[in-house]
Amino acid sequence: MKIQTTYKRPAILLGVLLITSWFVNISLGSVDIPSKELFEILFNNVSSKESWNYIVWNFRIPKSITAILVGSGLGISGLLMQTLFRNPLAGPFVLGISSGASLGVAILILGSAFIGTYFGAFVLSSFSVTIASSLGSFLVLSIVLVAIKKIRNTMSILIIGLMFGSISAAIINILSYFSNAELLQQFIFWSFGSLGNLSWQELGIFSATLSVSILILLTSIKSLNGLLLGENYAASMGVNLKRTRYIVLIITSLMTGVITAFSGPIAFIGLAVPHLTKLLFDTSDHKILIPTVALTGAILMLICDTIAQVPNSEYTLPINAITSLFGAPIVIWLLIRRQKVMI
Repeated sequence: MKIQTTYKRPAILLGVLLITSWFVNISLGSVDIPSKELFEILFNNVSSKESWNYIVWNFRIPKSITAILVGSGLGISGLLMQTLFRNPLAGPFVLGISSGASLGVAILILGSAFIGTYFGAFVLSSFSVTIASSLGSFLVLSIVLVAIKKIRNTMSILIIGLMFGSISAAIINILSYFSNAELLQQFIFWSFGSLGNLSWQELGIFSATLSVSILILLTSIKSLNGLLLGENYAASMGVNLKRTRYIVLIITSLMTGVITAFSGPIAFIGLAVPHLTKLLFDTSDHKILIPTVALTGAILMLICDTIAQVPNSEYTLPINAITSLFGAPIVIWLLIRRQKVMI
């Protein structure tokens, strides 16, 4: 996908920022690794300490790649939702997919107290949380797809998604009320979000899912641009609204579901990144926005992860706390700016 000459300079800047923020991200951590040693590890796979090799290749690089995938996926998902619903405050979680994923994990972890020891052992297995989260996401996605067949109004689909989020939250609250402190703490830690728990095999599944989703999305750029002018106008231009709606909702649900399954619910990135990118590039063309939103989301997520790691410290802050500190001021600014425009 070629980027127009006008946008080449900021696009190159984003590329440089991505490489820089990635290198800074893998350079900093609880263990201090000299830059010279880091270059040796990256390019020659050798270092004066074997433990440094292990830390870089089995923890820092997978974590940084996860941050890039999460930031890109959430940024694109947020852009799609804001385009479909024509609402600047829409985000990737408005369909209730993330709530469904959280419900699946809550049933797995908090529900284990009612089932017994053998199920409790399954909770501690490596893929159990990912499987539960995926099943919860798929359940909500299936219901949303059924709703699309019977409801033509896009805003009604949005409301249905929000209602599923409320139902999921209510069930989670009930499970939390009857759970013991240990299981409740385990669920709360999952809800904080985490980028550092994926193996190379899981990263392969994660990246393949996001890549296929984005490739499918690229076939609908013209339709997405048409939706910006309203559904009636888009239909007059020959846009197949039903097909476009299906593609947008399925891709958003797939990306949001897989991100939540592998990394937990990550707040605000999907809402804030599309607006940051539009301010930088001053365009609504999805041919420009899709790749640049992906870059901006990746950069912001890497920066948040670097801050959350608390360099040269054994402490790691919840990634959701850091992304919210970045995202919340942007949302507040958008609300104030929107109110001024209305006045």
